[in-house]
Amino acid sequence: MKRIFCKLGTVITILFISFCIIPASAISMDYDHEIKLENMTFSWKIQEPLLYVKLTAATTGWVGIGFNPSTKMQDANFVLGYVKNGTVFLTDAFGVRPKEHLDDTAMNGQNNVANVSGSEQGEFTTIEFSLPLDSGDAADRKINREGVTTVLLAFGKGQDNFQSRHRFRTSLQVDLSNGKYH
Repeated sequence: MKRIFCKLGTVITILFISFCIIPASAISMDYDHEIKLENMTFSWKIQEPLLYVKLTAATTGWVGIGFNPSTKMQDANFVLGYVKNGTVFLTDAFGVRPKEHLDDTAMNGQNNVANVSGSEQGEFTTIEFSLPLDSGDAADRKINREGVTTVLLAFGKGQDNFQSRHRFRTSLQVDLSNGKYH
């Protein structure tokens, strides 16, 4: 009996040490919600005051997301990213016209995207990042935790730049708090 308690104590100690050395960023990457489309996946988690996002698409080019446009792409808060030679390139942009967006910094705004990572494996590109639900930046739109948010998802044709047009795009009405969409 003493031997069983000794082994159990050792197992509990090992588990405790294992959980203590896991980096905090790894824990925050457990996403609460996921939308799987034919060639693209959008996963997210809200941890006030941030929205954590993971985008994966069947491309070796850019992947992107936009929030709350007024007309097509206009007034949307965009994040686009691609991976080249193991490095993630990312832009925080704003929809200035129905079919055009500009980098926030080109409009005297700020890049409010953080916790950036990504990978390109085979024909798939993944980017992960966080952004404030309300950055206070004039070149961003507030993202509501509750209620319906218009989410634009897209990915490019396989070129590592932000100028190439999209190969895929869609617009969804998403309740970020519970994952329901249409």
